[in-house]
Amino acid sequence: MPTTRPPTNPRALLSYVPFLFKPNRGSSSPFANPIKLLKKLADTKNLRLGKLVHAHLITSTQASKTQDVFHVNSLVNFYGKCGDISVARQLFDQMSGRNIVSWSALMAGYLHNGLALEVLVLFKKMFSVDNLRPNEYIFAIALASCSVSGRIEEGKQCHGYVLKSGLEFHQHVKNALIHMYSRCSDVEGAMWVLNTLPGYDVVSYNSVINGLVELGYLKEALEVTARMASECKAWDNVTYISLFGLSARLKDLNLGKQVHVQMLKSDLDCDVFVSSAIVDMYGKCGNILNARKVFDCLQDRNVVSWTALMAAYFQNGCFEEALNLFSVMEVEDFMPNEYTFAVLLNSSAGLSALRLGDLLHARIKKSGFKGHTIVENALIIMYSKSGNIKGANKVFSDMIFRDSVTWNAMISGYSHHGLGKEALDLFQDMLTSEVSPNYVTFIGVLSACAHLGLVQEGLYYLNHLMRKMGIKPGLEHYTCIVGLLSRAGLLDQAENFMRSTPVKWDVIAWRTLVNACHVHRNYGLGKRIAEYVMLLDPHDVGTYILLSNMYAKERRWDGVVKIRKLMRERNIKKEPGVSWLEIRNITHVFVSEDNEHPESSQIYEKVGELLAKIKPLGYVPNIAVVLHDVEDEQKENYLSYHSEKLAIAYGLMKTPSEASIRVIKNLRMCDDCHSAAKLISKVTNRVIIVRDANRFHHFQDGCCSCADYW
Repeated sequence: MPTTRPPTNPRALLSYVPFLFKPNRGSSSPFANPIKLLKKLADTKNLRLGKLVHAHLITSTQASKTQDVFHVNSLVNFYGKCGDISVARQLFDQMSGRNIVSWSALMAGYLHNGLALEVLVLFKKMFSVDNLRPNEYIFAIALASCSVSGRIEEGKQCHGYVLKSGLEFHQHVKNALIHMYSRCSDVEGAMWVLNTLPGYDVVSYNSVINGLVELGYLKEALEVTARMASECKAWDNVTYISLFGLSARLKDLNLGKQVHVQMLKSDLDCDVFVSSAIVDMYGKCGNILNARKVFDCLQDRNVVSWTALMAAYFQNGCFEEALNLFSVMEVEDFMPNEYTFAVLLNSSAGLSALRLGDLLHARIKKSGFKGHTIVENALIIMYSKSGNIKGANKVFSDMIFRDSVTWNAMISGYSHHGLGKEALDLFQDMLTSEVSPNYVTFIGVLSACAHLGLVQEGLYYLNHLMRKMGIKPGLEHYTCIVGLLSRAGLLDQAENFMRSTPVKWDVIAWRTLVNACHVHRNYGLGKRIAEYVMLLDPHDVGTYILLSNMYAKERRWDGVVKIRKLMRERNIKKEPGVSWLEIRNITHVFVSEDNEHPESSQIYEKVGELLAKIKPLGYVPNIAVVLHDVEDEQKENYLSYHSEKLAIAYGLMKTPSEASIRVIKNLRMCDDCHSAAKLISKVTNRVIIVRDANRFHHFQDGCCSCADYW
């Protein structure tokens, strides 16, 4: 004799189904079991067995009409949750009598199947067709559909119905209202609900904090967190993920540590998603050691936690460590996702490792992530920062869907490579495609104007177009204008602009003006501004170097000696100039007058050969850039073997005649090397790309993309 408890084995359960519908003498309702079984099958999404239960109900004659409504409601709920919404709708439409549960089950089915707008249609029909008043569950479903679809106006209408129905104090409804306003970016609406309706649980606070953090209202999120801490003691996993995210956005390590301690005290079951949020928080707050400790203590890891640690290394400039983690992750048999590839590509960009970026691109194609926008955006950034702007443009042109990040990456890439016209043309295409420019977009646009010397256009974008689009200019935009005026030679106007604009200028902005004075040989103004910058930041090595250069070009060796003495007294050391390039997966590093390379004698010979070839084209060593009071002949010897010249010579020796040469330099390229590289590109018929501390220089046929201003 079988018991009343069904077996767990699915095959046994199939044979057991008929028994479930026999009257149970111990139960007041002989049809309780089918309803419970359908609910269990809906939760487990067991469509096959549920259809057998449905078939039995069709042939059963025991059900009364009232009980039949209960059964059909259970079937509607079952099919909706199992993804067969068309059958659920067919059953619903065939019902002779429907109750509030019938509508609730179908609306929930549509919501779970991603058909949020159909939920709103049903919500309106419920009043006219069956003349039913919605309960708290109906309102919660309708508000959730507004959240998913971003329909703020319909959400407000639902809110109005809620107030008329007197259900605004129900916890489900309050939570749904807060979630709807938060998801629809209506912070004021969410805060109004939170402040006017009393009694909130952790779900309410989670919704508000998440919404505020996503929209960038970090101060307000911090205030709500303090309120939650005093009113709601039972925090869940979502709470901690939200608070770690808030700490990361604020870069507030102390807050993050406090939340971490609170979590450890609570004995919360810390799942892999919470752990990943902790790793991400420590990474973004600059504490990579704690991020690694948390990761190493994880019992269960997934691709999210691996990617979080890679991102932590990347955000702290540890690009090689981020890339090395990838091979360890694969050894442990974890497959990367689109976010993993984005971090890896950005790390490659940080190293300007074009060869590695190419390999990752090939891997992305094989893995099927080619069409993911976040990956393709990272590819554009990688190719741009690695010197292959054509590769970046190829990725951009092949993309089907582009977001604002895509356009910004390509515009900024063109600007950084000195291709101002292409950047501005692309900006016009962006406007035509109806993608809204943002804060970052105009940094690239104004940089392009600065490169082209388009003063009027740049001022128009700053003073009119940005304000028309509701974008408040920031320090980066104003610094671009300083660069624009400086490049045009309007140095006094640039200084007046800085003095009159109510913004807290940083050292970079002032140094931009100092560099312009150096380029335009206005040494009087340059020295005055440089001395002011040294008061602002006594340890800004770049300003000391520029000031020393200006003294040297005036042959004021006493000034050079004074600056060097000041640097020694303040323990300021100039970073040695280093250039490197990658050939056949090997990175070759050069310093000035390098004798450590195994082929140094051949490299020196190649440099001498190149300099001999370009002298008939007008090359004259620019000994003014040598900051030593020595004989001219010795100065010329110093110039001949700067690190970038050695790297270019080695690239010409070791690469095919049609290949481009890509060199990276840690400091600003000197005037003499810049002049020499232009002429070397002409006599060798090569494209030479040098990325220095300021920008990319594309040397081709005797010209440079920077138009001799950098």
